[in-house]
Amino acid sequence: MRRILLFSLLSFLFTNLSLAQTKVIKFPALETMLQKKDGPIQVINFWATWCGPCVKELPMFEQVNTNNTNVKVTLVSLDFADKLDKVDAFIARKNMKSAVLLLDDIDYNSWIDKVEKSWEGAIPATLIYNPTNGKRVFTQHELKEGELEKLIESVQ
Repeated sequence: MRRILLFSLLSFLFTNLSLAQTKVIKFPALETMLQKKDGPIQVINFWATWCGPCVKELPMFEQVNTNNTNVKVTLVSLDFADKLDKVDAFIARKNMKSAVLLLDDIDYNSWIDKVEKSWEGAIPATLIYNPTNGKRVFTQHELKEGELEKLIESVQ
């Protein structure tokens, strides 16, 4: 009986550890990431679990993350921080491998312009920039097949 309880407890702990994939951040941490001057091309996608177009395009980001070692994909969830368990469960269910950050800063008007002046606040939104040459491209619509790769090429 003790072995069963111990096994159940360990299984529960490891399952919960594997789900804890999302790091909760405030905007200054994201802003630091946006100001990097070296390293690989950055693909930063703003999304939410409740946004249908966002969810639909996530496999494209996962594919780029898997197939391009010279590109770093970061998925920034705009779900509420008290929904972290939901975000982690979503990531586990979709078997996502990209880095996921949950931006816990609901005062959107204070930081949207700092990401991109032209951003109206709609999601999905994607910022792609090359820290070594300063080239950037931003889009605030659902990406279609092949579009992400073309945007990445445009900043090389």
